[in-house]
Amino acid sequence: MSIIGIDASRNRSGGAKVHLIGILNEIRPENYGFEKIHVWSYPELLDLLPERDWLIKHSPTALKKSIFNQLFWQFFIFPKELKKNKCDIVLNTDGGTVCRYKPSVTMSRDMLSYEKGEIDRYKYGKSWLRLLLLKYIQNSSFKHSTGVIFLTNYAANVIQKSCGRLRNIRIIPHGVSEIFANQKILSVWPSDPMKEELNCLYVSNTAPYKHQWKVIEAIYRLRKKGYKIVLTLAGAEGKAQNLVERAILEFSAEEFVIQLGHIKTIDLPCLISKSNIFIFASSCENMPNTLIEAMSVGLPIACSNRGPMPEVLGECGLYFDPEVVDTIERSIETIILDKSIRLKISNNVKEKATRYSWKRCADETMNYLKDILNGVNKNEK
Repeated sequence: MSIIGIDASRNRSGGAKVHLIGILNEIRPENYGFEKIHVWSYPELLDLLPERDWLIKHSPTALKKSIFNQLFWQFFIFPKELKKNKCDIVLNTDGGTVCRYKPSVTMSRDMLSYEKGEIDRYKYGKSWLRLLLLKYIQNSSFKHSTGVIFLTNYAANVIQKSCGRLRNIRIIPHGVSEIFANQKILSVWPSDPMKEELNCLYVSNTAPYKHQWKVIEAIYRLRKKGYKIVLTLAGAEGKAQNLVERAILEFSAEEFVIQLGHIKTIDLPCLISKSNIFIFASSCENMPNTLIEAMSVGLPIACSNRGPMPEVLGECGLYFDPEVVDTIERSIETIILDKSIRLKISNNVKEKATRYSWKRCADETMNYLKDILNGVNKNEK
């Protein structure tokens, strides 16, 4: 029986946290030939992980300090910790790792560093320099890893154009919590959208590639046509909040734009179910988690045509260019006017979302770790 080490020291984003919690809640290591799993992370994340006899949690003090302390720990101390705990393989849950322990499997999460048009939105600022450095670190990490996990085929293709063709990769998308699939739709479609309120929802932080301000303008145009539409923006404020506020002022949108701020995952299914249309206008994603959450609930979806979104959503939605307001407006209006399209999307997205389960994600991840370890052991004989 082998032992797995997991480096979750850099899992700060919501998606990274949910991923680790999701797979650890679903597995029994002995089913895959593993005895124990050791996880290294900071206390706030470790507290969210399940309590299991086979799960050993470690919280180094360096992870509470600066990024330089964290990187020093990861490069110099962490490999010694893995050896001390007799770990046979390490899963790096962030592509920015500087740990060179072998054998290793590293996960890719970031796309901003690899999309030229997207990284240019940050040009010459601190964020731009950080993204360039992160690209270099990630490319080096992928090349030194025994195996690499990508969340989508799109991400695998784009990133390998930068780092070169990798010898061993696996596409393993994230899952989505069952609380979304179990949520019944609570909204009622208005009999006349010109007279009764119709609610659109966009869940995301306000980053430069999220384009909430374009969505606000599209909704403004639809209201000018007479549709009684309200737009809810849910998500933490980010670097582009000023663009959102400017659009609200420009289009006098205070009466039809509601900003909710950060929403806890447990509260998201109900919020989605009370909406009529889900909008996803991001132009850069590795794996669009909020999109598959809305798919699981079964809302009709108007979606960006960029990145991996067509791969994830398939034919179960209407697409638009997130930087062209006319296309956003047309997609939403088509959903409003065409009942057959609306119902077809709602039925199909819920079915397609069943492919994104944490059980599947956990199984595929553990089997990949087992395959990598078996391959290493075979080559050593």
